[in-house]
Amino acid sequence: MKKIIGLVLVLFVGGFVLMQLVPYGRNHTNPPVVSEPNWDSPETRALAVRACYDCHSNETKWPWYTNVAPVSWLIQREVSEGREELNFSTWGQSGEGEEGEELAEAVYEGEMPPAQYLLLHPTARLTDAEKQALARGLTAIGGTEGGENGEREGNESEGHDDDDEGHEENEREEEDDD
Repeated sequence: MKKIIGLVLVLFVGGFVLMQLVPYGRNHTNPPVVSEPNWDSPETRALAVRACYDCHSNETKWPWYTNVAPVSWLIQREVSEGREELNFSTWGQSGEGEEGEELAEAVYEGEMPPAQYLLLHPTARLTDAEKQALARGLTAIGGTEGGENGEREGNESEGHDDDDEGHEENEREEEDDD
């Protein structure tokens, strides 16, 4: 009996070690943020960042356990599917925002964020008032693109000052034209 338990344990540990050699689920680079919705308020954006951005943006935070198979495989799949369904970082580029009311309904009814996500991310849990605020905000941004020509807008609350950078770039281009 001890031999069987020992063999099962060795096979289990060996299988776990071999799983770590599978490269899927460890590419934790986030693509650039191309555009964002024109948020109706900073509160709405903050709620979306807290409850949605890990799966529905290119600003995913990758905790340590996302490097350990098979958890890494599951999380990579969830993030890939989430970004494909809705990506706040490419807002307006591939149809995002056209279903603002559907997004609001999913949040308000508790379908999003999903229960399995909340187990590992309790701070993403929204109160009823927060669900209502986020749902209103998602309805308000439905069908709008962020920034001019869908480009990302500066966000002063995060210390971004894209307007100055763009102004300097325009001045450099004008100098090159002379």
